[in-house]
Amino acid sequence: MNTTHDSNKHFSFILQITEDTFEQTLRTFKEAQEINLQEVTFIDPYGMVSILELGEFMKAKGIQKTLCLPKSEEVLKYLERMDFFRFAAQYFTLIPQQPHLSEKYLRSSYSDVLLEITPIEKSDDIHFIVGKVKNRAHAILAKHLRYDERAINSFIVALSEVCQNILEHSETKGFVGIQKYHFQGMNKNIVKIAVMDIGIGFKMSLSQRFSLKNDLEAIEKALLHGASRYTEKGRGHGLAAVRRFVNQWKGKLSIRSGTAKLSIIPEWSRGKEKELNLTQFPGTQVNILLPEM
Repeated sequence: MNTTHDSNKHFSFILQITEDTFEQTLRTFKEAQEINLQEVTFIDPYGMVSILELGEFMKAKGIQKTLCLPKSEEVLKYLERMDFFRFAAQYFTLIPQQPHLSEKYLRSSYSDVLLEITPIEKSDDIHFIVGKVKNRAHAILAKHLRYDERAINSFIVALSEVCQNILEHSETKGFVGIQKYHFQGMNKNIVKIAVMDIGIGFKMSLSQRFSLKNDLEAIEKALLHGASRYTEKGRGHGLAAVRRFVNQWKGKLSIRSGTAKLSIIPEWSRGKEKELNLTQFPGTQVNILLPEM
């Protein structure tokens, strides 16, 4: 992390904004009034959605922070293509207010974007998201990840379950974004799915039915044991189904809530399976990585 700090609470920011740097991102946004993203060279859907959720969190407290946008035109193009600026202006003062993008970019293809940053506030949003992803799924999942029809349908169901989880448990709106990348480490294509909200989180949701000692136990109960805040038969299996799908396709799944994070890590990836005592942040942050078969 390349960080300097002066009396104006101005930070020179992290070079990449991803799940791996979320803890630094969170601390920086909480401490600094002006966030300097000028040197950022890479940002993925998790990074974009996390910035917007941090903005939503600050807005709820009556705080509007300043974002100094990246100097890299490639990064700006990507942010624009993912509809980041459509939402960022609601939460932040942007510098510059209107980033300059070359005309060449404006004609570029959307072929690697499965879903631009999209809010989730009501059931209709999930229908919209599923419909949009279905339209692009064959072009991306079949061509680049080599998924067959069954796998694509399972992907759609898993995505729907994660989004539905926000509506049922967060008590607030969330954001989702999905993008295809070429992963250099494996020389394979990979799809990244980020879904987040700043709602009540797993522990508060499940504590209505269960006695839980911490956030990690709450995530484990939902993800590994299919627990739900609802008593009706058949509830609570959504995340368990997502876990099975991710395992089947040798993907990576991480769920962060409150001060804990639980990850299912395949052989090709790295990281810790269980993390406690993280920086407190409300709601739930989900990251899914699915590799080419």
